[in-house]
Amino acid sequence: MDKVPMTAGGFAALEVELKHRQQVERQRIIQAISEARALGDLSENAEYHAAKEAQSLNEGRIMELESLIGRADIIDISKLGGDTIKFGATVKLIDDDTEEEKLYQIVGEPESDVKSGKVSIGSPIARALIGKKVGDSVQVNTPGGGKSYEVVDVAFR
Repeated sequence: MDKVPMTAGGFAALEVELKHRQQVERQRIIQAISEARALGDLSENAEYHAAKEAQSLNEGRIMELESLIGRADIIDISKLGGDTIKFGATVKLIDDDTEEEKLYQIVGEPESDVKSGKVSIGSPIARALIGKKVGDSVQVNTPGGGKSYEVVDVAFR
């Protein structure tokens, strides 16, 4: 099985979600199934079928989380450094077209969230950034077209 790189914060978030799904969501869904059963005929009971579907989705996510946690390769960003962009780096970029400033942290796939500035190590932007340094120009091919950025800062925090 392949190891999944992630930060300590990303690993902790997966553990919190797993615990919530096992201890809270599982019990809530069991209660919903029990209440739906009490309503009678299960073949035409929409509440029962919805609860069973929720149970299936929850159990699937629990299995996925257990697999990710078991394969986690936790990388301590506080021990990383240097001026070259690599996993865990927080990178400040300037868009060459709009002069807009962007801030991204390169993280593992399970913890990526573009809205909060965390991009997956496998994303087009991260792949283009790896190995670059402050002052380098970066060309990124995205589904929306090509973008050009200048690297203005690299930090590990």
